[in-house]
Amino acid sequence: MRNLTEIGGRRLPFLRWSAVRMALGMRHLTTHWQVGDGREEALAQHVVRTAREGDLDDVIRTIDAFSYERSLMMHVGDEKGEILDAAIRRAAPRRVLELGTYCGYSALRMIRAMPAGGHVYSVEFLAANADIARRIWAHAGIGDRVTVVVGSLGDGGATMAALEDEHGFAAGGVDLVFLDHDKNEYLPDLERIGARGWLRPGAIVVADNVRVPGAPQYRAHMRERGGAGWATVEHETHVEYQSLIRDLVLESEYQPG
Repeated sequence: MRNLTEIGGRRLPFLRWSAVRMALGMRHLTTHWQVGDGREEALAQHVVRTAREGDLDDVIRTIDAFSYERSLMMHVGDEKGEILDAAIRRAAPRRVLELGTYCGYSALRMIRAMPAGGHVYSVEFLAANADIARRIWAHAGIGDRVTVVVGSLGDGGATMAALEDEHGFAAGGVDLVFLDHDKNEYLPDLERIGARGWLRPGAIVVADNVRVPGAPQYRAHMRERGGAGWATVEHETHVEYQSLIRDLVLESEYQPG
């Protein structure tokens, strides 16, 4: 099926009707954080029905196949996922903060690459997405290693207080942050995290979709701070599940004072 959306060896799943529906529903997507046609729930049901229970690798493989062959999804995907995997292996984090759970795919990849005993705390705006992610994590057998917190860091402090009071977030306690939520909030949320002092020296921040749909203020900030708080590598890659539209993933190491 995938070869129907390839030209000259380039993967073009955005030619499928599911990608057209996503584009037409962009306002709904950026307001409600679901495409609006039920594909997120369909993914969860498909994973539970077809992936081997307790097999993390097979759950990831099933999600990738669904995203290529049935409905285009907006999680990090396989190509950019390898960049995230490599960052996780370098950081060897015990505590990860993810902003933007969606259907839980990136957390699956991070847990697979993390040391035993590492934990992901994922903040998700939409309760329905959080429920989908929990079901997928449970099926993959990692439900005890991922905690989803419904909210946002920009909600006036409630979610950040919950992370501290209920989940033990404290100064220097976060080893890696993965940003994959509202692109306009990348820089404000990084500043909120910085104000709390959560990042340890040498912590890594990975930011997806910096070119498409784009986080220009965040990118400019990291460029301006090169050598003065942050050391950043820009990874040239592609928008998820295709190989024509280019994207950027930024990987930044925190180097205070």
